[in-house]
Amino acid sequence: MSEEIETEEIEVKDEELQEESFNLTAFVFEWANAAMVALVAVMLLLTFVFRQVTVSGTSMTDTLSPDDRLIISNFMYKPKYGDIVVISHGNNYKDPIIKRVIATEGQALSINYDTGDVSVDGVILDEPYIKGKTIKLRHPTDIPDRIPEGYVFVMGDNREGSLDSRSTEIGMIPVENIIGKAEWRVYPFTSIGSVYK
Repeated sequence: MSEEIETEEIEVKDEELQEESFNLTAFVFEWANAAMVALVAVMLLLTFVFRQVTVSGTSMTDTLSPDDRLIISNFMYKPKYGDIVVISHGNNYKDPIIKRVIATEGQALSINYDTGDVSVDGVILDEPYIKGKTIKLRHPTDIPDRIPEGYVFVMGDNREGSLDSRSTEIGMIPVENIIGKAEWRVYPFTSIGSVYK
């Protein structure tokens, strides 16, 4: 009689151990599956929606500084005035650049180099973000009456230290050359947040 009880107890314990082992295996499998789905989702977001870039140079100071790290997005993006954008290259400049959109297709742009005023559609822009005066660059661009279809005119916020659409080296930018719009600064940690003030 006691042998039968002991055998039954051993069988019950063995079943409990198997059940615990099965539960642990199921938990690990579910966790690994969830981690894999999350990783794939992040990779897709970083490939098709968001990208990280590092600022190089001083053309956007004081808004952005060298080595700032930004998250940019190009999902359903259409350029508009004030956007800070990363551009694949300019006319005679093959490296990526970061600038601010000043005028878009169909808009009339004029720059008064005597006063430094920039006007779009006859209205002088209020540009609290700029550093220095908007000056004429070497090899100046001939600004057309209206920005052509599919193009934008960009300038750096550091107007006296930026190579931008004012120069034929960069020129007006085809919209297709815009990699994305800067959305957030993620480094340095003391400046995390939106790049727009």
